[in-house]
Amino acid sequence: MIAIRPRPVRSAALAGPLVLLLVLGASGCGLSAELDRESNPERKPTPTQTLAIVPPPPPSATPRPSPAVPDQQAEDCPPSGLRFRADAGDAAMGLRAMGLDVTNCGDRPYKLNGYPDITVLDASGDPFPGVRTVEGTDEVSMAPEDPGPRPLTLDPGETAHASLYWRMHAEDGVYLRVAPEKGQDTVTVRPPHPLDIGPENILGTTAWQPSEPGEREPAYDRPTAAP
Repeated sequence: MIAIRPRPVRSAALAGPLVLLLVLGASGCGLSAELDRESNPERKPTPTQTLAIVPPPPPSATPRPSPAVPDQQAEDCPPSGLRFRADAGDAAMGLRAMGLDVTNCGDRPYKLNGYPDITVLDASGDPFPGVRTVEGTDEVSMAPEDPGPRPLTLDPGETAHASLYWRMHAEDGVYLRVAPEKGQDTVTVRPPHPLDIGPENILGTTAWQPSEPGEREPAYDRPTAAP
């Protein structure tokens, strides 16, 4: 009798995992594919995220001065003998500052002792709503200290200086109605740039101080003094 030796079953044992891999590969299954199918059973394409481009806001329109508002800049020397000039101003951390000069353009000395009287006007020449002018700078946050009033005498051609301070706000004042002191005649001055001061804001002013020595305005067509 011939004994028949059983064959090894090693090939059969290897065939099981191989068939499983082939089945998985053919069906396209995998962990990532299975997770995708569970989260998106209808197999809808996933939208891709895009960056939205937001255009910058349009610049605010600068109010245009009204040609109907009288401006003392068109005059050589006002009848009062005083000429006012506002500078371009300065800004830092929300604090605004502007210089105001008064020059004796007449032919006789002029006495000062106190604060300028100022009203902020809009582009139509009307008082700006809610803006309050105060003497001194205590009510304007971060403004420098006011040196206080002192008696001054401006000879013809001499200049005195005051500083204006306010906190940045939403809307622009275009003109300043100015008098050397409260109760005196006023003139309208248009600064080089509007004041972003209102509404409901405070304009603080320092007292008149002498300008630096040697600062003199050029001669104007001065009114002739009455005999």
